[in-house]
Order: sequence, then structure tokens, then C-alpha cells
Amino acid sequence: MAGMTSSARPLLNRRLAEFGTTIFAEMSALALRTGSINLGQGFPDTDGPQEIREAAVRALRDGRGNQYPPGPGVPELRTAVAAHQQRRYGLAYDPDTEVLVTAGATEAIAAALLALLEPGDEVIALEPYYDSYAACIAMAGGRRVPVTLRPSGGRFRLDLDELRDAVTDRTRLLLVNTPHNPTGTVLTREELAAIAGLAVERDLLVVTDEVYEHLVFDGAEHLPLASFPGMRERTVTIGSAGKTFSFTGWKVGWVTGAPGPVAAVRSAKQFLTYVSSGPFQYAVAEALALPDAYFEAFRADLRAKRDLLAAGLEEAGFTVFRPAGTYFVTADIRPLGETDGVAFCRSLPERAAVVAIPNAVFYDHREEGAPFVRFAFCKRTDVLEEAVRRLKGLAGA
Repeated sequence: MAGMTSSARPLLNRRLAEFGTTIFAEMSALALRTGSINLGQGFPDTDGPQEIREAAVRALRDGRGNQYPPGPGVPELRTAVAAHQQRRYGLAYDPDTEVLVTAGATEAIAAALLALLEPGDEVIALEPYYDSYAACIAMAGGRRVPVTLRPSGGRFRLDLDELRDAVTDRTRLLLVNTPHNPTGTVLTREELAAIAGLAVERDLLVVTDEVYEHLVFDGAEHLPLASFPGMRERTVTIGSAGKTFSFTGWKVGWVTGAPGPVAAVRSAKQFLTYVSSGPFQYAVAEALALPDAYFEAFRADLRAKRDLLAAGLEEAGFTVFRPAGTYFVTADIRPLGETDGVAFCRSLPERAAVVAIPNAVFYDHREEGAPFVRFAFCKRTDVLEEAVRRLKGLAGA
């Protein structure tokens, strides 16, 4: 056929051959097609603070950010990120050399892995893991080595012996996510200290995804890995405005770390988007300076929604792992007589007009995640109440 190559070589780079359409796109399309409540993809159904939205409008009108902003990010946002890290965690960063603004956390992850990995390097990631981790490791030519979080005592726990055993002479980097999506686990001080000790002992780099840092509940505490002894110089920390301020479409994220790692990430990032989100960067700078009352109210609202959905899922017959962080609930479908989370999620819109995400897609060891599904509770209370009402029908099915 004219215009077609005669080569038998596939069009898609072989490193990406295992990655098709993301589960989020599939399930969101299913929600639209069936008119179901979408508790799959983790985006809020309401906007964040009015004053922050108006700050973006003001920046647009004033002509701030309408043209290319500086490659590392606008100075106001880099300064605000540094002030946030100092105020919250006592971590001091130079806004000029130790902070980099990215197109959301997803670009930060991609840029960090592309910058820090050579082909053949091994990356240890805690599974289940956010799907872009696997794709970005593959694009960098790395090899992912999963260490599985397993349910125990009502939460998903890290086996520190398994983590240590996974490190080899080829291990370059640990990829850590806490608070953890999708399980809702918040790694404890003891777990983080063990990770830090291992990284120092084996001279490993660490990329830590902390985008849910402000969403911790029930006395759980978010502790940045960079704050542990020996970790500041080897840790690339990733943050994001989307999850904390409910403006996920703005795609404003950032990286903090020592000058060397941040410069390396910047070298890769400049050839991805170069810059993005100009006017929104100014607005996020103001958002990071909001008073503590905002963050406390945000957390309280999500805690109430978590409890509403978790109780409804339990009443519907699921075993529920009530999260200590994030805005996702993981539920076990086996009490409903089900074992295949993918099949369950594909049938759920017809059965209950609700969409969820099967956790198995976040695992290399898919059998480990087969009976678990993830529901998002970053939705309006009335939407969650209606979802709970629909799901309760499963109990009598």
C-alpha cells in the first residue's frame, strides 16, 4: 500500500510494546459510555480555592507567563516551593539551583528517570505502582525490579528484608512513593529509615514521589525521605499542585534536591516540554503560601469522604483497606465471590453504574493484585453517596 513501510519491524519502540492505552483512559471511556459514576481516575469534580483560580486569571491579564517562562520555572514559584519545604519539613533548598518546575509530577518522574538511568540499570519500585513508573523506566532503558507491598493488619506493608534482597550490583535507583497510590499506605518512620540506610549503604539514588504529602489521616505523618541522614544529596523529591489544590489540569509539579541531581533532571526536562503552565505557576506560588487552615480543612474534607466511601464499600460486602493517605480506597473483592479485579471492574458499570480501577494493572506480579480494586473519593459528597447507594446492590446480588 502506498505510504506504508515494507519493513516487518513494528512501528512502536520495542521498549514501549508492553504498554497500550492506559487503564485510566479505558475506564473513563467506559464511564462515559455507560453513564456511570467515575470513581476510577483520580481527579476532583470541583475546582480548588477561588482565590487561587483568580490568581491565575490575574496573571493572564497582567501578561505574566503568557510567553515562555524561564526554563527552571518562574522565580516566584521556585521561591514558594523552597519556602514550603523549609516551613513544613525544615528542609532548606536554594530556589535557583535546587528547585525545578515541571509539567506535573508525571513529567518530573519521566525527566528524573531519563536523566539518572543508563540502559541496563535496575530500578527498584514498590508495587503496586503508578503506571507511568514502568513506562518511564522502560523509556530510559532501565530494568524495573518490583518489591511487593502486601496486606497485613489492615494496611499494605513493605517487607524490608525483601527490599534489601532485591538490591544487586546493577541497582542504580530506588523509586519510592509515599503516601502510596494506589494502596493508601503511608510509610512509617521506621520503614523510611531502613530505606535511607540501605540507600546510603549501597550508594543508591532515590526518586521519591510525594504528591499526596498533604493528604494524611488518623495521626499518620508524612516524612520526606530527603530529611533522613545521608539522603539530601542522593534524593530527588517530586511534588505537585494538582493533588493538593484540586487543579489537576494545570499540570504544575516540581523537583527538589541537591544541585547535581536537579541539574541532571533539568537537562532531560528541557527536551521534554522545555516549559509549561506559565500563568498557572504564579497562581501555585500563591497557593503554597495559603495558611495552615486551608490544608487542615482540605484534609478534614477528604477524611470525611474517605469514611463515607469506606463504610459504603464495607456495607456492600467488600473488605476495605482504609487508607492512611491519598484519596484512594483499595478494596478486596473476594468476599463478593470474585477473584479477577480486571473482569470485575469491566463488569461493574453494567452491574452498579460505577467505575473503579483494577489494582492488578499496577503490578508486575499480577496475581498479587488480582483481587484488589481502587476507588477514588476526591468527589462531591452527593456523588459519593449516590455511588454508595448503587454499590450496595452488589451485596444482595
